[in-house]
Amino acid sequence: MTRIYNANVLAPDASSFFFGEIHVDDEGRILGAYPAPDAPEIEADEEIDADFAFVLPGFKNAHTHSAMTFLRSRADDESLSDWLHKTVFPREALLTDEDVYWLTRLAILEYLRGGTTAVFDMYFHTDAFARACRDSGFRAVLCGSATAFEKDPIACVRALYEDNNREGDLLSAVLGFHAEYTASEELLRELSSLAHEKRAPVFMHVSETEDEVKECVARHGVTPVVYFDSLGLFDFGGGGFHCVHFSEEDKEIFRTKGLFVVSCPASNLKLASGVAPLCDYLDRSIPVALGTDGPASNNALDFFREMYLATTLQKMKTNNAAAFPAEEVLKSATGVGARAMGLFDCDCIAPGKWADLVFVSADAPNLNPRADAIKSLVYSAGVQNVTRTMIAGRTLYHEGEYFVGEDVRTIYENCQEITERIENEIAQKA
Repeated sequence: MTRIYNANVLAPDASSFFFGEIHVDDEGRILGAYPAPDAPEIEADEEIDADFAFVLPGFKNAHTHSAMTFLRSRADDESLSDWLHKTVFPREALLTDEDVYWLTRLAILEYLRGGTTAVFDMYFHTDAFARACRDSGFRAVLCGSATAFEKDPIACVRALYEDNNREGDLLSAVLGFHAEYTASEELLRELSSLAHEKRAPVFMHVSETEDEVKECVARHGVTPVVYFDSLGLFDFGGGGFHCVHFSEEDKEIFRTKGLFVVSCPASNLKLASGVAPLCDYLDRSIPVALGTDGPASNNALDFFREMYLATTLQKMKTNNAAAFPAEEVLKSATGVGARAMGLFDCDCIAPGKWADLVFVSADAPNLNPRADAIKSLVYSAGVQNVTRTMIAGRTLYHEGEYFVGEDVRTIYENCQEITERIENEIAQKA
């Protein structure tokens, strides 16, 4: 049993903090969170002094491609077409399972350093990704990424779903496909049948660029969202990644079907895709989660930066400085993201929930003098303020040290060797 004391704990509704304690059982679930005077005495095997840090549910990165760490700062300042076809695709074709394993382990270090305790990942070599997460003790949801270019993509998505939804595991899986422009109608109909068989939600990249929407309308006479809905893909929920260019009909489908928007502000800015109308979605009661997208298009996996961009871009887009307030942003980054990913046991600090926690110290210049805690987290804090990250009650990062079952330098060196090998192979083909 673990006792966390001297903590400023985020309330379950994420509207305020209270000073108190969190008690965690031996399985890593929260027994209770109590204001200091009300905390019961317990015999704890481990006692953690939070030293007055803000303790909140870990950030939920609801859209990423973790293993793209090998493309960090190698795919910059290019048009989207060149970025994909000249830089990304040729290098991804050279990846092996072992590459993805080490590149994912590198991403996990960055997630933990910044307080992210779970990711919704869509990429290739999913067995290697899963192994990296299990070896690190990291929580993840794998999203299917079916395309028409694969051999038997539906069998792959089915296997992903069935192999990674075991009770008590740190890993789970959701049905998904890459995007409309990489999927045939036959594939989407088969995936819809699978979703109906499993009564499961479906996720995909959708309406990220204006060209994507225009090309879909040219092919099918409707927008991607309307097209997917007509095939029954949203009958059991789900949502979309990016959601930058939605029509009124698209928004109504998301509202009535209870679908999640997962916005990636930094990536959409860097690739000049646009700014999603998040305030419009929220006004329609469409839930909004946040993601970083991959390290090739961001380039960081930094949720503090993502929160800041999410709110400030909405203020500019709506010409309203009060738009998307800090309280809503923090909910998007924690509880809403967890629910989008199906992680209902990780959405807040409450009895029975997993102790997936991030400690953010206010003992730093950028968080002083003390003011509104939630606004400080969204507008002022950064990864440098994270002192501890826990998953299922286990500390995986603490004040510069990682506890992930592997030497950090080994991870760095292996990833450097991978990127150099790939660059050499690209140069030889040129």
